[in-house]
This record gives sequence, C-alpha cells and structure tokens, in this order.
Amino acid sequence: MKIFDTHAHLLDAQFDNDRNELIPSFPDEGVAGFLEACVDVADIPKISALVMLYDHVFGSAGIHPHSADTASESNLLFVERALAGDKIVAVGEIGLDYHYDFSPRDKQKDAFAKQLDIAISAHKPVIIHDREAHGDTMALLSERKGRLGGVMHCYSGSYEDAVRYIDMGFYIAFGGALTFKNASKRREIAEKLPLERLVVETDCPYMTPEPHRGERNDPRMIRLTLETLAKVRGISMEEAAAATFENAMKLYSITL
Repeated sequence: MKIFDTHAHLLDAQFDNDRNELIPSFPDEGVAGFLEACVDVADIPKISALVMLYDHVFGSAGIHPHSADTASESNLLFVERALAGDKIVAVGEIGLDYHYDFSPRDKQKDAFAKQLDIAISAHKPVIIHDREAHGDTMALLSERKGRLGGVMHCYSGSYEDAVRYIDMGFYIAFGGALTFKNASKRREIAEKLPLERLVVETDCPYMTPEPHRGERNDPRMIRLTLETLAKVRGISMEEAAAATFENAMKLYSITL
C-alpha cells in the first residue's frame, strides 16, 4: 500500500531537530512521497534544495495570502522561474484568507490572480488556500475555467461548490480535520464526491488528526485520515490508498 501526502510543511521549524531522520523513513512507513508546499518566496531555495536530496519529495512555488503584500513584480518573477525546476510541480500555496486578513483583501486578490495566470502560462496545477473567502475564490477560478486545474487544499466549502470545482478540473483534498468529532459535514462531502477526484494531505505540522490532536503532525499520521475516508465511503483502506495515490500522481503529473 502506497500513500502520497499532497501537502506538507516539513521545512517548518518544528522539524528542525529530526527532519533529516524523518524524511528518509517515510517510504518504509508506507508514505511513498509528499509535496512540500511553499508559502513564501524565501522558501523557494530551501524547497528546491530539499527536492533534490530525496527522490520521494516534490515541491511547489508560490506566495501565500498571508504574505500577499510581498507579491512584488520581482518576487512573482522568482515564483515563475522556480517552476522550471523538474520537481517543482505546482504553484502554491496561493489563494485568499479572510479569516486572519494578515494582508489587505485587495492585495490578496491581486496576488492570487497574478499567480493563477503564472500557473496557466507554465501549465502547472495550483494549490488553493481558501479560508472564509469562498465567493471570491470561486469567482477568480471560474474566470479561468478550462485553462488550469489543481487542488482545493484543506477543503472547507459546501458539497455544491466542490462539485463545481471538480467540474473545473480540480481535486478536493482532505486532511486531519476529516477525523475531528465536529466534522460530520466534511465527512458527508467526502462520502458523496467521486473518489477519482479526492486526495489526502497532512498540512503538517498542523491539522493533526484524532486521536493525536495537540501533537505535532507529520506524514506518517496521514493513515488516520485515510482510514476515516475509507470508513465513510465503505471501502477498504487499501482501496482508498490506491485511489488517492493514483489521483495525486495525476494531479501533480509525477511518477513514483
């Protein structure tokens, strides 16, 4: 059984003491690979170095909405040029965050739109962060329907919106939140959507699944999310793993 974590942050400081031991161990734990998601231009050289060290690690390049006010012309050019790397396979984590509003909303929308257009030009999928900004996220992606695809990271929208995103060519990602006691709505959505459009992620070190909430998350815990997905769909863990692994390979156009 092989599992792929479509969204992780192993370069986070929480892994500084054991990163070099953890990452090589993942394939032996059934985690065949993961994508290191970028949130800031300063991350790009680190991610580019990381993906060269390990065959099972891939990366992205992008500016998170929290850092949207850093999306200068030169920094956007840095993102664009990073996509030439063989193992930099997506633009992200990009999008809108109206929960924290760490950057003004007009700057968030501008940075988001420009990076969507970079992805279209580079023929790369996008990794979408949407927190309490469903309307504007849907509008910006709908304007580009048919010209790009990607994944809705840590999906928190409605079933109806998920169907619309799938129709646009997007995958829907579920992480540790799927296991939370108050996540019945998420589980209902995960049950009803087509399995061929679902992927799993950790967003580690955050979003740790039950029963380990409050602890540091890492890709080995993705099994708990996968177990929940299998349970709500009435299929085996092996079937869920095989389907989501194949979907991740298609999402990022990679092979493991």
